[in-house]
Amino acid sequence: MRAALSSVLDPEIRRPITELGMVSSLEVSAAGAVVVEVLLTTSGCPLRDTLQRDVTEAVSGVEGVSAVQVELGVMNDEQRSALRGVLRGQSGSSGAERDVPFARPGSLTRVYCVASGKGGVGKSTLTVNLAVAMARDGLRVGLVDADVHGFSVPGLLGATGRPVKIDDVVIPPVAHGVKVISMGMVVPDGQPVMHRGPLLHRALQQFLTEVHFGDLDVLLLDMPPGTGDVPISAAQLLPGSELLVVTTPQPAAAEVAHRSGGLAARTGQGVVGVVENMSWMPMPDGSRLEVFGSGGGAAVAERLSRDSGTPVPLLAQVPLDVAVREGGDAGTPVVLAAPDSPAAVVLSDLARTLGRRARGLAGRPLGVVPA
Repeated sequence: MRAALSSVLDPEIRRPITELGMVSSLEVSAAGAVVVEVLLTTSGCPLRDTLQRDVTEAVSGVEGVSAVQVELGVMNDEQRSALRGVLRGQSGSSGAERDVPFARPGSLTRVYCVASGKGGVGKSTLTVNLAVAMARDGLRVGLVDADVHGFSVPGLLGATGRPVKIDDVVIPPVAHGVKVISMGMVVPDGQPVMHRGPLLHRALQQFLTEVHFGDLDVLLLDMPPGTGDVPISAAQLLPGSELLVVTTPQPAAAEVAHRSGGLAARTGQGVVGVVENMSWMPMPDGSRLEVFGSGGGAAVAERLSRDSGTPVPLLAQVPLDVAVREGGDAGTPVVLAAPDSPAAVVLSDLARTLGRRARGLAGRPLGVVPA
């Protein structure tokens, strides 16, 4: 019976209810009638009917079960404290010091900060498509919309859910297999975010310490353009992260993109590579129309390689594609909506390239003891 219940996932936390301490009691009569008490994290849980149905279906499938009754209760303070400890990988988390799990020396999560020198180069659209493509390929992916003022990720990703708060632990919604958090999910529609300085740092810190992403293969951060407060804070909070620099072909965009990539030299981050977006528009006759000129991506990669003394590759050139805009407007990224379109093919290949890279050894304990 317990084995059957272990197959039931909490619909918000997405972990087995047995692992989360949500199964309070289990009684089985001689006639095969089963009564299960399941504890909800909050009395107003919006998915209580889903949980009740899933438990009923799982237990009904056990041989010899004649009837199933699911009773729903609510966790008390002590049980909720234990749940917070499970989510944070600690025992008794109430007094635990907050840290960024992805900055721990033993973390195997690859962290990419997707950056640009200026706005309007398609950085957010590119980030969302990379996240969805990686999740489609079976990776566990998290996405932080770090553009606190200009958040656009929820709309592009079609993320209509709201974060669920269990005391001081936040469970992020999931869209297209990606766990995502954004300021756009917590502020009223149309209300501007008026943060600066320490408040911007605090917002990013809360996203990284209070949101329970669980074990991830890849964490992507959609950064605001430029080299201001948030990119600097990201480097401090995630010292093992790498920059993915996005530009368009024209010199004006390439010049400021170079400065954005140059931030890595000051913060100790690596630059995984450069992506040139809107590189050309495929024409019906098979030719390419270079709407924004050419060469910007290669120029940025060359300058960053020269500045850092290490190779910085031009990883991809993404063509202009109407399907990209249509997917973003609909909340279904192009890698899902039109996977065979020119841009989707390039983005999917880039996602596989980044997703397959092993986590580096920088900052990780090797277990080597001097003789």
